[in-house]
Amino acid sequence: MLLDDGRWTGKINLAGWRAGSGGTQPVIEPATGDALGNVGLASAGDVYEATNTAARAQREWAGTPPAERAAVLRRAGELWMQHRAEIKDWIVREAGSVPAKAALETDTASGICYEASALPTHPQGEVLASAESRWSFARRRPAGVVSVIAPFNFPLILSIRSVAPALALGNAVVLKPDPRTAVCGGVALQRIFEEAGLPEGLLQLVPGAGDVGAAVVDAPEVSVISFTGSTATGRKIGETASRLLKRVHLELGGNNALVTLPDADVKQAASAGAFGSFNHQGQICMTTGRHLVHESIAEEYRSILADTATGLSVGDPALNPVALGPIIDAGQLEHVDTLVREGLASGDRLLAGGTAEAPYYPPTVVACADTNSPVWRQEAFGPVAPIVTYSDLDEAARIVNDSEYGLSVGILGDTGQAMRLADQLDSGKIHINEQTVSDEPNVPFGGVKDSGNGSRFGGAAANIEAFTETQWLTMRSAIAEYPF
Repeated sequence: MLLDDGRWTGKINLAGWRAGSGGTQPVIEPATGDALGNVGLASAGDVYEATNTAARAQREWAGTPPAERAAVLRRAGELWMQHRAEIKDWIVREAGSVPAKAALETDTASGICYEASALPTHPQGEVLASAESRWSFARRRPAGVVSVIAPFNFPLILSIRSVAPALALGNAVVLKPDPRTAVCGGVALQRIFEEAGLPEGLLQLVPGAGDVGAAVVDAPEVSVISFTGSTATGRKIGETASRLLKRVHLELGGNNALVTLPDADVKQAASAGAFGSFNHQGQICMTTGRHLVHESIAEEYRSILADTATGLSVGDPALNPVALGPIIDAGQLEHVDTLVREGLASGDRLLAGGTAEAPYYPPTVVACADTNSPVWRQEAFGPVAPIVTYSDLDEAARIVNDSEYGLSVGILGDTGQAMRLADQLDSGKIHINEQTVSDEPNVPFGGVKDSGNGSRFGGAAANIEAFTETQWLTMRSAIAEYPF
């Protein structure tokens, strides 16, 4: 077994497992409130030690033959599948995920490692034309030390998608997972790469609070920060990174729209909408947070979606085959409930759900009075499906774009109309005849506006751009002649 030997209990990893200066924290199961174990917490001082050690280890790792780095990543991909059942169980219990979502995380982690294993031998630059009598090259070099800050909702995927390519390209990584999911978002990665043969010091694990987050950004050895989380926190990280002249990759919030065109099969559209809004309790940056339905089919859509929501089971995913598990903690549950209640107070109509029973929030469907409803304009990060209607494509485009976010959009119905609408939308991702939640290891992922600073995850081009620096290199057959 990977995680049951106790070596990590109450510890962080700084070139080996040891007690952190920040003490320990219980690992809480959201569905029951029970403690599943203890994780160590780092301090800012631990982070500065980790980045210093990582910088020394990285220099040797960058010079390791590409085949050796690739072999570590391939072995990691195999290990995710070998330990799939154990890690899946941790994701179910620690993150409150249903088993299917937990299995998606382990399978995707494996796929990301396999994709990353090709990066060491991917073309690393280009030959440039030169007006001089010389060869001229632009080559990609490892950035150095990369800080990865990952959230609770998809703790494994949203850590590994930065950790694996950064390591493959010759960098060292300091990983700060969300303390609420520090095992499946941190300890599991550390153990997998240990077993895969990654040299010590190249991946270091520092769970912790805000002071630790600040330290993994401002540590002098850190060249790149890869952050996934809220827009508010991302903005602060971006401001700090800008002052320190560091590159930062921000994948932030989303209030994603699903547009149902008048010719769409309403039953299929409502099914897509239900999955987009209620999958993993709506705790996904790509969750369908806004349903735009053509006025001609809106009544039927609302009715089917409400019936679907009412029929979905909610409970402890570790004990029962439920569709939705718990909300991650009491603070997030209160946020979701407050938004829904504020919307109802402003004229929205509740069609399904809407009553919190801690730690659960039921699938909720709301007919919004207008697009000023709080539950329409803000990211709920919970299982809430707000609905408004539109009359034509131009109006739909205006409503979709009338948001501070720009991560993902789904369009359901006639492909020709969908293509015309897609060309008018500000979004990092657009899915025609699919809902808004979708990702694969080899695709570029990222948003615009307040959803982030573009595609910095997935695919060789995005990863090489994210985790390497461009160096100009020239070469002559003999020393050039100069006028001095």
